[in-house]
Amino acid sequence: MSGGAAFSARGLSVRLPGGVDALRSVDIDLPAGCFVALLGPNGAGKSTLARALAGLVAADAGSVEVEGLPLAALSRREVARRVAFLAQEPPADLAFTAIEVALMGRTPHLGALGLDGPEDRANAAAALARVDAAHLADRPLQALSGGERRRVHLARVLVQQARIWILDEPTAHLDLAHQQLVLRLAREHVDAGGTVVCVLHDLVQAIEVCDRAVVLRAGRIVADGAPGAVLTPQLLADVFGVPFVAGVHPASGEPLLLPSLRLRGSA
Repeated sequence: MSGGAAFSARGLSVRLPGGVDALRSVDIDLPAGCFVALLGPNGAGKSTLARALAGLVAADAGSVEVEGLPLAALSRREVARRVAFLAQEPPADLAFTAIEVALMGRTPHLGALGLDGPEDRANAAAALARVDAAHLADRPLQALSGGERRRVHLARVLVQQARIWILDEPTAHLDLAHQQLVLRLAREHVDAGGTVVCVLHDLVQAIEVCDRAVVLRAGRIVADGAPGAVLTPQLLADVFGVPFVAGVHPASGEPLLLPSLRLRGSA
């Protein structure tokens, strides 16, 4: 890796169908061994940046390096050995069971015939257990709820054994207990030397779990740094268009930011 960077992007611009400039000349360096939150309102470019870093959307300008190597020069198999991606809306219509979906994470590591072995299947079963989905192993993906499917796809990420995880809204559709489970697994991956880039909407999760917050608006980075330093009420009010109040979490002592809605009795 170049300077210990998981990702480096220079002048990264992406234009989506319809002429929408989703990213505008983004420059960013994300060090290895860091838990990064991508934050911002809808349409800010968070998911596009996540997909561009994973090589899933082509850049119209600029470049991306992953672990010091030009992303554009790597095959999909080579990228998949380094980067595991969890989509915002993982496929729901796959005609496979949960264990078969988890096994898909082994694809970059299998031989020319693509045949999995007992160790691969054991890894998939263990991954399902880690995401509290062992009981779903033999059920068709199409028969699962949105939250169950998300956990199964997270098991696929675990099985992939990539150093870098890119997770696009991984806590969506999950109850509170499973939100904490997902964030704990991501935090453990970082603490073990991995890297996580995570699109989030929950500011409390970003402050309490992540090491770095990257805030986007209209395809540009408007703040980047330690969550407690850059996530100020003024910045968030400017970015999200609603007032925020600051406080202190009673258990952790970490800064706490909440939108001040004041809707009760406002009619």
